[in-house]
Amino acid sequence: MSTRVGVVTFPGSLDDRDACRAAQLAGGQPVPLWHGDADLRGVEAVILPGGFSYGDYLRCGAIARFAPVMAEIIPAARVGLPVLGICNGFQILCEAHLLPGALTRNAGRRFITRDIQIRVENAQTPWTRDYADGQELTVVLKSGEGAYVADEATLAGLAARGQILARYAGGNPNGSAGNVAGVVSEAGNVVGLMPHPEHAIDPLTGPSADGLGFFASVLSAVVAA
Repeated sequence: MSTRVGVVTFPGSLDDRDACRAAQLAGGQPVPLWHGDADLRGVEAVILPGGFSYGDYLRCGAIARFAPVMAEIIPAARVGLPVLGICNGFQILCEAHLLPGALTRNAGRRFITRDIQIRVENAQTPWTRDYADGQELTVVLKSGEGAYVADEATLAGLAARGQILARYAGGNPNGSAGNVAGVVSEAGNVVGLMPHPEHAIDPLTGPSADGLGFFASVLSAVVAA
């Protein structure tokens, strides 16, 4: 049976169907989850997709953090459920205190949409095990509040513990502290990524197929668990 990967749709989500397609192309069974659900329907991993949940009123992700489905995801993540937050999903995970730090307005206060390169810093997570440490990927960045921020002590701790998942390679597009493009929880199962791997799963529709490994990785991780 294929691994069941839940993909949450919030009001304002834009990339939920893209995330479903990526999970399916990797060999998984995407399971749509609605923001009002109080049941995770037996999924073995969860993706919080990009978009503008609840219109991004207040801070990005601040309302979505209190959605009924998050009341199920947060405790499940704390006991090991693999969770990937992409762009707005990353913001939600930070608001839910499942990941440290925060996402703020891009340097220059402009929305950025372009292909970029990231370098994998930790290939030992359930979402990156199909990559190698130091591997560079071409994916898509599209965000207005994508600059990762944390105090110096937090950044140093993340680096020391291997919690920096990926950094921007060849330049810092949005002013993220330490060129951070993604982070991982201390337990290793919760990942936040600002660029969009689901838009780089097929050269026909994206800049590369480099992003598919995030989705294939979690399927093999679930099977190996």
